[in-house]
Amino acid sequence: MALILNIETATTNCSVSLSLDGETLFLKEDNSSSYSHAELLHVFIKDLFSESKYKPDEIHAVAVSKGPGSYTGLRIGVSTAKGLCYALNKPLIAIDTLEILSRQLNIDKGYIVAMLDARRMEVYSAVFTSNFQLAREVKAEILDANSYNLILESNDVFFIGNGVEKTKALIQHSNANFIEDRLPSAREMGELAESKYKISDTEDVAYFEPYYLKDFIAIKKQS
Repeated sequence: MALILNIETATTNCSVSLSLDGETLFLKEDNSSSYSHAELLHVFIKDLFSESKYKPDEIHAVAVSKGPGSYTGLRIGVSTAKGLCYALNKPLIAIDTLEILSRQLNIDKGYIVAMLDARRMEVYSAVFTSNFQLAREVKAEILDANSYNLILESNDVFFIGNGVEKTKALIQHSNANFIEDRLPSAREMGELAESKYKISDTEDVAYFEPYYLKDFIAIKKQS
């Protein structure tokens, strides 16, 4: 039975939780439209321990959402998680961001397409079965009207994440179901982190880096 601190910062949602034996006990998050992770993340972690009455050195591990997602958000989350692991001498667990997102759905059959918005008509996406097995690998893809036709023809497909808005505008199919206004949250990390902790599926704290999927490209502001 493990007490795990979970950190999710891959999108605009700054989210942390404490889970025990895979069950989320305490959650702090800010789902505003702006990136406020640098200001809020450490405050949320401090508040989480204060409200839960647990002490930081009582946790068994730190779990972090590894990406894909926002370059800045991932850097802040992973850097914080690694710092805590060093300071507390605890193992680091990395969890795929799109799998975290997919866990917000509970379906009996069909597929889940977890997707995060990227630039223009591009998304970071992965396809999962109804029992959360990976059916298609994580990749960056440019959407068009024929995207996901192979699985849509004979299956209900549930699209979830902040990439849904642009997808909904392109794909018109009776089997397509669009779940809007959802972002990855530390609420769904507890069970995933517990499963990895039980089999010692942990990362090398010194060398672990976020899974950006694409190289970071800086865009100059218009003067």
